[in-house]
Amino acid sequence: MRRTWLAVLILPVAAAMAVPAAASAAPAAPKAAVAAQSTARVTASQPVLWPGARGSAVRNLQRRLAQLKYYPGAADGHFGSNLEEAVWAFQETQGLPGEDQVTAAFWRALAHPRAPKVLVPRGGGMRIEISLAREVLVLYNHNQVELISHVSTGGHYYYCSHGGCGYAVTPTGNFRTRSFMPGWVTVPLGYMFNPVFFIGTAFAIHGDVPVPLQPVSHGCVRIPMDIAAFFHKLIRVPGTPVYIRNY
Repeated sequence: MRRTWLAVLILPVAAAMAVPAAASAAPAAPKAAVAAQSTARVTASQPVLWPGARGSAVRNLQRRLAQLKYYPGAADGHFGSNLEEAVWAFQETQGLPGEDQVTAAFWRALAHPRAPKVLVPRGGGMRIEISLAREVLVLYNHNQVELISHVSTGGHYYYCSHGGCGYAVTPTGNFRTRSFMPGWVTVPLGYMFNPVFFIGTAFAIHGDVPVPLQPVSHGCVRIPMDIAAFFHKLIRVPGTPVYIRNY
């Protein structure tokens, strides 16, 4: 949750609303063959990449991250904001330093990635797990990872707004999705895009700009705008378990 202007968000919102489902379309080849092919592409020497880069190496990176259930956007060979946020999510999941560059260490991890740490093994076939320590959200469906997203949670600062004053802390515990509101929603603490509420109509998983590497929200769970455009379609509202942990 936050207070900010809306004018600069018109273009990101328009782009986000055109986003399809969470992972890129799977090719017709068998899964094992696809995995072997993707792994082979990232085990060789790869260039250092950063936002703004273009080319086949960027496209391979996008395809590999999509295969692993991150959301890098379309495999268009352009290192844009969608890919940057997927890179952050991968770094956070793998325990790599959060940075914009895709380095040799990143490529090595991408060739042999670790699955995200399971926070609640028996939490339900469909569930949302959020790690405040890593700033990562993982959505499971049928106990399989469906989406991994970078998030920004409570920044642990003191704030005052029309809704009162308090400390910016994301609550930990076991919750469930309660309601969804489309588009930009105004609440006492600020603005949210496509919020999925898990505590009343105060705390939500919602789109916002920015969603930086640091925790900066008033207490909600910010997700990138491109993911917020379709996140509510991947879950049950109401009723999907939401587990938030400090580790």
